[in-house]
Amino acid sequence: MSRLAHALAAIDAANAHDPDTRDGTPAAQLYGQRMSAELGRLFPGASEPLQIAARGQHIERWVLARRDYPEGRAGYLAWRSDLARHHAARVGEIMSEAGYGAEDIARASHMIRKEGIKRDADVQALEDVICFVFLRWYFAPFAPSQEPGKLDRIVARTARKMSAEGRAQVLREFDLPEGLAVHFRG
Repeated sequence: MSRLAHALAAIDAANAHDPDTRDGTPAAQLYGQRMSAELGRLFPGASEPLQIAARGQHIERWVLARRDYPEGRAGYLAWRSDLARHHAARVGEIMSEAGYGAEDIARASHMIRKEGIKRDADVQALEDVICFVFLRWYFAPFAPSQEPGKLDRIVARTARKMSAEGRAQVLREFDLPEGLAVHFRG
């Protein structure tokens, strides 16, 4: 087994313990597999650290519960920051066990923590993939639970995080209502 296959299998094994299931599969494991599929489709030449970062971007997400953080945006951002550090550390451990060196581990961790978005091509690729996975798999069930103004702000933030190429690809692939599609133009 290659070290890449070993790392991806170890991430899947960790995520197999997610108590939340979707489509009969642990939610974190399914999310990781969807991330890998979208990465392979959008960025077929992705480096191994990027492939691992995509698969492990939400590794063991359930271990830090949102309910354990204060309500509101500040609590949400603290939770997301702690999650990013956890994801990066766990992926780093797995990569080390698979035989990756410090440079590759640091690179994947950098991507998972989203350091350098809009400045680092791999971090931006990961962010574009995250947004595609959200739009393809999670947006439709999520949207009805949001008030229209809040949903518009979420879509606008999603679009702002994406590259120009990613936004253009969204417009080609998704039939968004005009009020939401406008965020992906320009």
